[in-house]
Parts: sequence; C-alpha cells; structure tokens
Amino acid sequence: MKKRVVVLGATGSIGESTMRVARALSDKIEIVGISGRNNTSRLLDLAREFPSARICAGDVAGATELSHEIGRPILHGEQGLMELASLQDAELVLVAIVGTAGLKPALHALESDKDLAVASKEILVMAGELVMETAARMSGRVLPVDSEHNAIFQCLEGQDPSRVKRLILTCSGGPFRKASSADLASVTPEQALKHPTWSMGRKISIDSATLFNKGLEMIEARWLFNIPMEKIDVVIHPQSIVHSMVEFVDGSILAQMSSTDMALPIQFALTYPERYAGPCAPLDLASVGRLDFEAPRTDLFPALDLARRAGTAGGTLPAVLNAANEAAVEAFLAGKLSFPGIWESVARAMDTVPFVEHPTLDQLIEADEAAREIVAG
Repeated sequence: MKKRVVVLGATGSIGESTMRVARALSDKIEIVGISGRNNTSRLLDLAREFPSARICAGDVAGATELSHEIGRPILHGEQGLMELASLQDAELVLVAIVGTAGLKPALHALESDKDLAVASKEILVMAGELVMETAARMSGRVLPVDSEHNAIFQCLEGQDPSRVKRLILTCSGGPFRKASSADLASVTPEQALKHPTWSMGRKISIDSATLFNKGLEMIEARWLFNIPMEKIDVVIHPQSIVHSMVEFVDGSILAQMSSTDMALPIQFALTYPERYAGPCAPLDLASVGRLDFEAPRTDLFPALDLARRAGTAGGTLPAVLNAANEAAVEAFLAGKLSFPGIWESVARAMDTVPFVEHPTLDQLIEADEAAREIVAG
C-alpha cells in the first residue's frame, strides 16, 4: 500500500529532492498535496506531473494563473496550506517551507493526526516544546528530514535513551572554517553562498557559513530527542560523510554514513520504518579515502554559543534567535549588514526582547516580530 504524502514547499531544494524520491519509489509513495510559493512555473509542472494532487499557490494571482492553465481549483495562502496539512487521505505531511510560515501548518498536521516530516528548522527552533507536546497528545509522529537529525534518529533506533551520553552533530565548517577574524570582516554574500559540499538555498547557505545552521540544529535536537543542551555537541567534519553520531555511556559511538545526497534522509522519513532501494548512490569509502574531524572555533563563530544559551533557556529565546538570524541574513544578502554583523544582531535581539518562559503560540509570534524589528533598527 502506498504512503500518501503532502509536500509543503515542493518547489525548493528539499521539495525537489522529495519529488525525486517519490518518482523513484512511485510504487511506495503517492503525492496527494503540493504547495509552492512564488515559483508558479515549477508548480505548474508539478501539477501536471501529479494530476490527482491538491495544489496550493502562494497567493491569489498564482492560484488564478494555475487554475486557468490546468482547469481545476487551486488553493492559496496560509489557509490553503492549512487545508493541505489536514487532507483526509494524507498520512504524512512534509514541511519544507523556509522560515516560520510552516509552523502553523505543521501544528495543524499533527492536530489532524498526520505524521509530520520536518525539513524546516524554524518549526522546532521556534516552537519545539509546543510541537512535541502536540505530537505526544495526538497520534502522529515527528520524523526528522535534516541529514544530521535523521542520522541521530537512525542511530537511536532500538536504543535506551537513558544510556545516551552525547549527541554529536557533524558540521562541514562552511566556506570559512580556516578564515581569520580579518577575513570574516570582509566576507561578501557571493563568497558566503559558495558552500564547499552541499547545494542549498540562499538562507541555509549563509547559515552554514556563520554556523547558525548548526546552532539551530542543536536546538532542534534538544526537542526532537528530549536531550538537554549540555549533552549536545558539534564537531567539524569537512567531508560530510558521517552525518551525525550518538555516544553511549559505555564509550561506544554509533555513526550514520552515506553519500552527500538529501534524498536519503528524505526517503527514510517518508518510508519509515521501512527501507527500500532508492535513488541514492551507494557510498564508496575507499574513494572517500579519509574522514577528518576538528573542534569548531567558537571564538570566531559565536553562533553555537548563542544557540546553546537559547536552547538551555528555552521559552521565547530560541524564537528570538531564529527570527533575528533570519532578518540579519536578509540584511547581509542585501548589502546592509556585515558578515559578523549577523551574529552581533542576533546577540543584541536576545539581550533585548523580553523573555517568556512557557509561551503560547501568540507570544512566540510576538517575540519573533520584536526580534525582527530590533535587527531592522
């Protein structure tokens, strides 16, 4: 029987990889819902490829254009995302929407007893406590799509959580892992977008360069696996072959390795608990040759320390960190902020926005907005 899947954010890089998996496993996966924001032409291609899927465009204009082209009604906006997230015949909703726009649909999917595959870091960073509480109350599972969390998920399968000593997130180090402080001060957006390993979107590429990507993942891991922040570490691994590791109290470390292809963690989340031969190339360790590891330089890249502080405090602080980082990355890409100014802006917002220990969704949204205003100046 096919797994019936909704993909929110189908026109982005994660969405494209998800569709690649769906094509390769068409006898296992059925796409029943698709959303895209501004890429109307790509959404039209997907609507024609998956004619039975419900489609959601970013706005009324996009929905009208698509409806005219394919001759059927098209959903749009936040309300359309909410409708897709609760489709009666869907079993799993994969959220790959960049930013905080995926939070409400993600919660709605869980409240509708769907499994939730999380590809958007902001969902668990901003509202991890709320998301995991909702999942525990309903029957849906939260399945990680990020390669690092998916690796930890695989390493923890069948293990006693009380025997975990550390979660070790691996990190490529980004394009500036050997840079000096002077080098970082003059980094341009073009330089920061050149990731040495992965081909990703603009926002996540900058986050990888600042190491905020890994900081956000630390907070995600805290909620996904119910592990305190002091048991979550990061190690630089330039080859990106070991996707993450779990250390147990006896000193054993389990690692998950594969080729650098996002299709594999996506496939594992979509087909869990089954494993199938899919579109990913096998890993040839002999051709890789060596695996290197080194400690991150938190003196030059303070994102990890800021994230540890936010994840330890909880409450609204992770939402503030996330929103301030989003706003700062936008300003950097627009040439309005220096590269070090990204984490300086985040630190300022964390020190300024009032803290709420157990926030409601509305309070999280308010903290998000306040952090963005501070960065904007």
